[in-house]
Formats: sequence, structure tokens, C-alpha cells
Amino acid sequence: MKASALRVRPFLRLILLSGAACALALSPAQARKKKAEPLPPAENGLIDNVNGLSIGVDGRISHFTGLLIDKEGRVKQRLSTQDKRPDHLRFRMDGKGRTLIPSFVDGHTSLIKTGIARMTLDLSGARSFAETKAMIAAYARENQGRKWILGRGWNPAGWGTEDSDALLPTAADLDAVISDIPVWLESADGEMGWANSLAMKQAAISATTQSPPTGRIIMAGGKPSGLFTGGAMDLISHIIPPPAPKDRDVALDKAQPLFLAAGISSIADMGTSLDDWQSLRRAGDRGALRLRISGYASGITDMVTIAGPGPTPWLYGDHLRLGGVHFTLDGSIAARTAWLKAPYADAPAEKGAMRIDTTRLRNQMSRAAMDGFQIALSASGDAAVEEAIYAIDELAATYEGDRRWRIEGADIIAPNDKTRLNAHGALVTAHPALLVDPGEAATLRRRLGAERPFGIPIGLNSSLGLGSWAGGAVSSPFISIAAAMGYRGNAQIIVPDTERLSFAQALAAHTINAAYAIQAEKRIGALELGQWADFLLLDRDISTSTPDAIAATRLMEHWMAGQRVWMAGETITTSESPSASDGGR
Repeated sequence: MKASALRVRPFLRLILLSGAACALALSPAQARKKKAEPLPPAENGLIDNVNGLSIGVDGRISHFTGLLIDKEGRVKQRLSTQDKRPDHLRFRMDGKGRTLIPSFVDGHTSLIKTGIARMTLDLSGARSFAETKAMIAAYARENQGRKWILGRGWNPAGWGTEDSDALLPTAADLDAVISDIPVWLESADGEMGWANSLAMKQAAISATTQSPPTGRIIMAGGKPSGLFTGGAMDLISHIIPPPAPKDRDVALDKAQPLFLAAGISSIADMGTSLDDWQSLRRAGDRGALRLRISGYASGITDMVTIAGPGPTPWLYGDHLRLGGVHFTLDGSIAARTAWLKAPYADAPAEKGAMRIDTTRLRNQMSRAAMDGFQIALSASGDAAVEEAIYAIDELAATYEGDRRWRIEGADIIAPNDKTRLNAHGALVTAHPALLVDPGEAATLRRRLGAERPFGIPIGLNSSLGLGSWAGGAVSSPFISIAAAMGYRGNAQIIVPDTERLSFAQALAAHTINAAYAIQAEKRIGALELGQWADFLLLDRDISTSTPDAIAATRLMEHWMAGQRVWMAGETITTSESPSASDGGR
């Protein structure tokens, strides 16, 4: 054993000496140094060097110079000039000092109708009656063989005359252009329909046909003139074949880019039908929902069929929800279908009418409220607004809690009704863009006279939102904001300070207030921590601009969930979206 052990020792000594030599060869720093760990994949993106603006819960403007966005596309941090910028980023974009604001929320629109208007005859661009007829004739020539000629957007108020009533069209005007195909054209506000003689013949409309209580067949020389208002439009529209599912899908794909290009990321879709909902679900399933859509069903039947026992959750990554139901109480002032307390100034025998029986309205509101659905009531005239407030008064006594009762339009509100609105915190969504067009303004003044004020409901303590009322063209939110601040375009009308919103109030009405109205204020509207990074980059600082300059603002880029979805000069499609990754759940 001893000899063997002795024989091993020189070998061990050699190993020990070699190890010692290696240790001596390494410097102390090298001996202590460990191999660097690789950095984890970058998760956040940064939009830097911007003039960031948003409205806080206190109604004041918040400023920031950078927006940090997490990997899901939500706001991780709003950065001030003093905040250190992170180094390890997924992307970094220099905003070059441009103004950044939250994407707009459209408080009242009709999405599928907007797309369908793009698939039929769009008359919204006509600036004279002659141009309107020329557009109809050209469309008929290009679409021979159709069973119907359908369209929307005609508006005598935009035909370059102070007296738009003198230019109201007739069936004879249409017959002179096209008489062998039935024609049905809805007005820009959707409150009047214009038919040719063949369309009326197919609908069995004659001199003895009675107008329904909710609308009117306008007569001329003892026979129908071809114009129908309000509920009387159903006499024609019910015989027109509805759009096929594939047509609705195409309409949706055509409508979404219009809103994105206007800077609108989220909408309240008023009057969502079952057919509309199915089209929206198909789009979500194939990853083609680009907007965030809060639907309000077109009545109790569609509400229950779509959502069942209660409002749906947000689906497809916060892109779709059915949370409420919409009821229409009256029509528009321009078409004399709005329900007024006093007669129309230019038609002393007319006041408009209520479109739904008061008892039926309350029963249906109660049916919706008991299952937690939000209720939106379209009411334009002061009598309709008063009726809406009475109904809310009655239901609020039974259905307590965060109900967020909505009144849409409210073009005329009696002073005492403003106080009653504030009592329940009812939310009002207004449409100021219609006040910018000189023809529209002249028509409203002719209908109401000089004594009745109309426009933005100023003096409400409750939340005021703004909407486009799109059913064809999508109006610019910048024009809506400017109009709410007193801009009147070429109308040459001086708006008193008492009838103007401040910039902060107007921006809030198209962002955080409208988000609150669709019950989405925790998700969108203010670029607060955890909200979706839906934002716009503009060509000017609208917080320091005059209303005229705000109306002329150009949108440069639109981002949703931290990804660019539109850029000035580019055309977008709706064929791609990450929103289907949750399978609609």
C-alpha cells in the first residue's frame, strides 16, 4: 500500500502544480467575471418626441411627450420630458414634435348602412338639383338590368339655395330620368324617401293611401308626390329585397376604412339588427374587425336574439359588444318629423309626432333595463326630449345603479328640461357638424323661427358626447369639435360664447365622454395606464388653434393597439386583424 501510494504522489503533484499555474495566469477580474446573460426579447414600444394631449377625469388637458406601449398594445406609461426613456425597446418612433391625441369615439352612427350607401347610389356630393339628376341618370346607365335603383344622400339644403323647400323633388323628376326601373332614394338624414312612379305602383301607393300616424305621404295635386317622411317610408322600403349576407359583409368592409381615415377607432352602432350582428361576428371570426363596436340593438326582439339574458362581454380583443338597445322617439327637424311642443314656424299645422306609444316605450325600456341593458332614446324635438326625460324619471325610480341613460340628438331642449336631465345624469349625444353647412343652418332656422334655440345643449352637468350620425358619408370629428366651439363654416353666423364649448370640453365629448357613454372608459378614450393605445398623430396643435383651424386639421397617422392602421396618402383594407385570436370569446 505504501509503495503504491508513493507511486501516485508524483502524478498528483503534477496535477496540483498545473492547476496552480492556471490560477496564477488568470487576473483577479477575469477570475470573478461571469458570462453575460442574453437580454430577454424587447416587449415595449415607444412613440417619442410628441405633443401629447388627452383629457383627464377632472376635465383638464394632460400633456405628455412620449407614450410607452406594451406588447399587447396597451398604454404602459405616459412619459414627460423629465422621464428617462428605456433603452431596450421593441420599436421606437420619433413623432417629430407632432400632436398626439386619443383616437375619436363616434357616439352615434350606423355602420352597415354607411357601407351599403357606398354600394348603392351616393348622392351626398351633389351641390345642385341638376347635378343630383345627372348622377342618377349616370348611375342608371351604368347599372342596367338591376331590379331596383337604390341610393341615399340627397339633400336640398345643400343645393345652393336659401329656400330648400322650393327644390323638394318629385316622382315626375325621377320619371324623367328613369321610369322603367323602380327607384328609391333616401335623404341624407334618412328621414325622407324619394320614389319614382314605378316604385309607388309596385307598393300599391295611390291617392287613397292613408299616411301612417308616424309619417306622411306628401301630396301634390291630390296625388302622392313621390316623397315620404318618417314612418311613411316603410310603405316603400318594405317591398325592397333586403341586402344578402354577402352584401352586408362587403358593406362592412367598405365602411370601416371610412371611419379609420376620419380618426375614429370606436363607435356606438345605433339600431344593430340581427343581420348586422351576424355580419359583425363573421368579420370577427375571420379577423376583419378593425373598429371597436358597441352595438345597440334595433328593438327588444333583436336584443334578446343577439344577447340573450344580458349584455354580451367584449369579444374579439375588445372589438365587439352588444350592450344596449335603441328606441327612436321622433325624426328630424329638417324633414319636419321631429316632435315639437310648438308648431313649426314654416308649417303652423305641423308639430311632428311621437313614433312609439308612451306605454309601449316604457314597457320595452323596463324589459331591457331588468336584464341590465343600456337604453338609448333618439329624440330631436323638445317634446320628444321631454318625453324621454319623463320615461327616464319613471324607470330610474325602479332601476337604480349605473344605468347611463342616453338621449340621442336633443336638438332642442327646454331650459327646465336641462335641470331634469342633470338629476339622473342622463348622457346626451349631439351632432354639431350639421350646423356648419349654410343650407342646413338656414333650413333649421326656417323650421324653428328666430326664437327657438337649437344646436349644442350647453349647460349640462352630465356627460356630453358627439357623433357623426353617419348613414352614408362619415363627417370629420375635427369639424364636429370646431362646430361645438362655435365654428360655422361659410354660414357667417356669430355664435355667442354662451353657446360654445371650450376646447377641452369639445375634445372630451369626442373621446373620454363618448367612451363613457358606451361603457368603455376603462378601455379607451384617454390613453391612461392599461387602456388600448389607440391614438392619432396630427399636423397641428389643436389645443392652441382657432375653431377654423381645428376644422381644417389633417390626420397624419392612426394607430390602434400600438399598430399603425392608417397613414395619410395610403389606402387601407380590412382583411387583416389580430382580433380573432380569442375565437370571439
